[in-house]
Amino acid sequence: MLAKRVIPCLDVHDRQVTRGVQFGKAEAGELRNVGDPVELALRYNAQGADELVFFDITASAHGRATMVEVIERVGQQCFMPLTVGGGIRTIEDMGVMLQAGADKVSINSAALADPALIRAGAEKYGSQCIVVSIDAKRMGPDSWRVFSHGGRQATGRDAVAWAIEAVGRGAGEIVLNSIDADGTKQGYDLEITRRVSEAVGVPVVASGGAGNLDHLVEVLRAGKADAVLAASIFHFGDFTVDQVKAHLARHGIPVRRLSHAG
Repeated sequence: MLAKRVIPCLDVHDRQVTRGVQFGKAEAGELRNVGDPVELALRYNAQGADELVFFDITASAHGRATMVEVIERVGQQCFMPLTVGGGIRTIEDMGVMLQAGADKVSINSAALADPALIRAGAEKYGSQCIVVSIDAKRMGPDSWRVFSHGGRQATGRDAVAWAIEAVGRGAGEIVLNSIDADGTKQGYDLEITRRVSEAVGVPVVASGGAGNLDHLVEVLRAGKADAVLAASIFHFGDFTVDQVKAHLARHGIPVRRLSHAG
């Protein structure tokens, strides 16, 4: 069995890492400042994180310039894979981030607006570089719909069907965000994670809801995810990456190396 990845997520707004609940908005004052993105990246690198994900939640031209600077600085000091998302709308945007030092780019609203962007990115940079991030909200007992623009706009698309289409167009990985669970620390949405994981043939990263160590075990087992993405439990010092990996290993889930300090 392949090792499961543990991935801290850093939402960057105005040069700071922030954290909200259920897609809280910066303009509404619903975000808490967490710290400097490069300092946090170095911390998680030392703890043995498998990858880092950065999201530009400003998603403006100014924000992109800031993210380029952040990725360049992190890439010079950390040696784990970096994924960057937020505000990436064109092939050129992808190239800028990859040139800055990102290993993968994550697209969400832009892919929904122009699904051909997925194939274009995969053909130019390789499927392994193209991540499609899906923000899913439960609409009923067996219904999850995709939302765009940071969870603000309903698309009417079924989450599982969109994941299948995205992979068919060349996405090499799916990040599945539960809008309902985001930042609540009440656990991942296991059902939609399992459905998407079983429906596609690429890695699925579970996102949204991590509150304790058992939540991560559950989503990797019952949810059949290939990786876990978390923010609050790391940023606010609840757990280190080492502690997460050690707990997963105790439960028989294969993980990559612990940090040198672990």
